[in-house]
Parts: sequence; C-alpha cells; structure tokens
Amino acid sequence: MAGGISVHAVDVANGRPALGLGVAIWRVAPDRTLLAEGALGADGTLQAPIVKGDGVTAGEYEVLFHIGEFFGANAQTKFLTTVPFRFAIDKVDEHFHLPLKFTPWGYSIFRGA
Repeated sequence: MAGGISVHAVDVANGRPALGLGVAIWRVAPDRTLLAEGALGADGTLQAPIVKGDGVTAGEYEVLFHIGEFFGANAQTKFLTTVPFRFAIDKVDEHFHLPLKFTPWGYSIFRGA
C-alpha cells in the first residue's frame, strides 16, 4: 500500500479488536489540521480517506486514542484517558500503519508493516 496512515487497535484486556474506540488523526506541523476522526470498526481499524493517503503531506502528526471513553463505566479503575502518539512523515509515498495494543492501565504502539 502506498502512502497513508492507518491504525489498528486491540483491547488485549478482553482479547478483541477495539470496536468503537474513538480516534482522531491530526497534522500538527507545519499547521494544525484534523484529518480524520471516528470510531474503529469491528476489525479494529478506522475507515477514512487518510488510509489511502488523502491529505497526507510531509510534517508532524498526532493520533489520539480515546481509551478512557472506550472503557467508560466498565473500567474497574479510571486511569488512562487519551493516549497521544506523535510521529513525523518525510516520505509521503510510504504507508504508516500504527498498531495499538492496550488495557485500561497500559498500552503499546509502534510503526507496523
């Protein structure tokens, strides 16, 4: 896949894709612009034009994962609220896939394949 930003989130506490997790993808530099926002689908991914590269230019980006809202009243203890992930894109023809694994108390995110 050429260009674009995609996310895939898994609720490892419950062993399932993060259906309904709220996500926002921002370009933060050189200008702050919201590029995509929504809830993840049944497969734990966000379906948005940015996945195919629409709106992606060189710069700094931030993805916000709204984990606190995802667990809501079901969480035993409120701890994580919004998890930010910042990264830079120099080569807009490369695809940036960001897998997130999380529980109510911790997370792991990285650039995937």
